[in-house]
Amino acid sequence: MTTGVIFSSIFYRHNPGRGHPESARRLRAIVSELKRSKLQGVKNWQFVEPEKASLKDVELVHSTEYIELVENVCRLGGDFLDVEGDTVASPESFEVALYAVGGTLKAVDLVMEEKFQNAFALVRPPGHHAGKYSACGFCIFNNIAIAAEYLLKKIKLKKVLILDIDAHHGNGTQEIFYETNKVLYMSLHEDPRGFPGTGFIDENGEGKGLGHNVNVPLPFKTCDQIYLKAIKEIVKPIIQQYKPQFTLVSAGLDGHYTDPVGNLSLSALCYQEVYEIIVNLASELCKGKLVSILEGGYNLNFVGKIAAAAVAKMSEASYSVEDRIPKTKHHVKKQGERVIKEVKQFQKAFWKI
Repeated sequence: MTTGVIFSSIFYRHNPGRGHPESARRLRAIVSELKRSKLQGVKNWQFVEPEKASLKDVELVHSTEYIELVENVCRLGGDFLDVEGDTVASPESFEVALYAVGGTLKAVDLVMEEKFQNAFALVRPPGHHAGKYSACGFCIFNNIAIAAEYLLKKIKLKKVLILDIDAHHGNGTQEIFYETNKVLYMSLHEDPRGFPGTGFIDENGEGKGLGHNVNVPLPFKTCDQIYLKAIKEIVKPIIQQYKPQFTLVSAGLDGHYTDPVGNLSLSALCYQEVYEIIVNLASELCKGKLVSILEGGYNLNFVGKIAAAAVAKMSEASYSVEDRIPKTKHHVKKQGERVIKEVKQFQKAFWKI
C-alpha cells in the first residue's frame, strides 16, 4: 500500500444547514467516485478510519477559550461561529471537528511510521481559514496548522512545507506561522480583495519568518497555463531551496471552472498535473512524505473526479479524467503573467528565483 485515505461517515454529521455549500454532499461525491471508479480495484491505496483528537492536540494551535466557545455553542444546539455568518456549527460539529483534526494527525502518523508512503485526509469541516482565536470561511479548527505544529513539537522536525492550493487564501494558516522559519507557507489563490482580505504579494512573514510566507494572488478566471507557470517558476524552485522534511497540502479543489464558490478557471487536468509535481517534489526532497488535507471544493459533478485524480497520482494508480480546458481572455492571461513577474521580483530578496 502506498496511500492511506482517511475517511469516516462521522464527517457527514457536521451540518452547516440547508443550502450551505460546505455540505456533506461534497464528501459523499468524493467517496462515491473513489468507490465507483476503477481506482477501487487498485491495491495501491485503502480507506483508513480516523481517530478523535484530544483537546491538547487542538491546543497546539487554538486557544483554550476558543475551543470552549465552539464546544459550548454546539452543546447549546449550534449557531454561527463568525460575524460574517459563513461558519455554522451544528450540535455535532465539535465532535466531528475533533475527528477532522484526529484524522489529519492519523494521516501524519501513518506516513511518519512508514505504514503508507503518503496519505489524503478526507475530512470536514475544513480548516485553513480558522485562526488561533476564531472561526472563518466554513472552517472551525485549522487541521493543517495543527498537523504542522504536531510535526514540529511532537515529531521534532525542523522544516515543514504547507502548500495551499485552495482557491482562497489560507488566512488562518498564514497568521499562525507568520513569524517562524520552521514552516514555509506557500499559497496560490484568487485575488483576495473580496475574501479573505489577506494573501497579497508583500505579506511575506515577520521576524524569523521573513521570507517564509509566499503568496501568489492570481486574477479571477486564471487558466491552467498561468497556474502551472506559477507552480513551475515560483513554487517549485522555492520548495527545492527550502528542502522540507515533510510536505502538507491544503487541498482546496474549488479552483475548478465550474465551482460555485471559487473564481478561478482551472480544469481537472490541471489538478492532475499539480499533484504529479507535488508527489515528485516530495519524493525528491523528503522521501515522499506527503499528507494532503481536504479544504474547499463545492461542485458536486467535479469534486470527486479531482480528488480521485489526486489519490491516483499519490498512489501511482491510473485514473482517466475527462474535462475541457477553458479558454482565457487575453487581459486575464496578461494580468496573471504580470502577477507572476511581480512575485518573482519580490521573492528574489529571499530565494534564488
